[in-house]
Amino acid sequence: MSGGNLFVIAAPSGAGKTSLVQALMAADPRLRFSVSHTTRRPRPGEENGRDYHFIDEDAFRRMVSECAFLEHAEVFGRCYGTSRAAVEERLAAGEDVILEIDWQGARQIRALMPACISIFILPPSRGELERRLRGRATDSPDVIEQRLALAVAEMRHYGEFEYLVVNDRFDEALTDLQAIVRAARCRTDRQADFRSAWLNDLLA
Repeated sequence: MSGGNLFVIAAPSGAGKTSLVQALMAADPRLRFSVSHTTRRPRPGEENGRDYHFIDEDAFRRMVSECAFLEHAEVFGRCYGTSRAAVEERLAAGEDVILEIDWQGARQIRALMPACISIFILPPSRGELERRLRGRATDSPDVIEQRLALAVAEMRHYGEFEYLVVNDRFDEALTDLQAIVRAARCRTDRQADFRSAWLNDLLA
C-alpha cells in the first residue's frame, strides 16, 4: 500500500485555520488530526491530548534530542512540535492525516515528506485579520500587535504551498478544502490501493 495522504495546513494567526480544520474533520470521519506537542499553557476550553499534548520545556528538549519530531519551532517563546511516530504510524495504516502548523513547520515537513499535500489559508484582508485577532480577547494589546506583524510576514510565504484557500466566506472556504481532500483521494495511486480487489475483478 502507498499509505494515507498527509495534508499540511498552514495560515497566519487569525485566518480561521483552526475553525476550518475542525469543520473539515467533523464532515469527514476518514480524516485524522495530528495533535502537536507544546510548552505553552492550555487556553480556556482546551484539553490535553485533544487540542495539544501539553508538556514542559525539559520534556520538549528531550524529544528534540531524540529526533522525535517531524518538525518543531518556537513561537512567542513557546515551543511546538509534531510527533514523528504518531504521524508515520497513521500514514502506514492508510489513514489520511491533517497537520495544522505554521509555514516554517510546513517547510520542514515538505523536506522530509515531499508527497504531502500543502495548503495555505489567507484572510480576505488585513482589516478583517486584525478584527479577528482583537475579537479573541485572550491576548494583551502588545501581543496582538506582535501577532499582526508576524501574520504579515507569514502571508508572504503563500507561494510555497500547492493550494491557496481564502477564508472570506467560511462555507466556501470549507468547500474548497473538501475539494482538495477529495482530489487527493482520487489520484490513481490512491484509487489503485483502495479499490485493488475491484480493479483485479474488473480487469480479469
